[in-house]
Amino acid sequence: MTKVYIGSLGDNASKREIENEFGYYGPLKDVWVARNPPGFAFCIFDDRRDAEDAVRELDGRYICGQRVRVELAKGPSRGRPR
Repeated sequence: MTKVYIGSLGDNASKREIENEFGYYGPLKDVWVARNPPGFAFCIFDDRRDAEDAVRELDGRYICGQRVRVELAKGPSRGRPR
């Protein structure tokens, strides 16, 4: 699984909008949208190649009314220990 960071989102970005935009590139395991503070999100792809395609195609595009920064997430996940 590969996590993708989505930055510079508007304050009103929704999980559904992120799923619609990023789900085009492949199956998503999860989507999390920050609320406090707002403005960023993460989505997790099953396949790294799908995540890389999404980063390549969506970085710098307008999503939820804002020009977003999209990149592969860095560092360990804060979820369940493995």
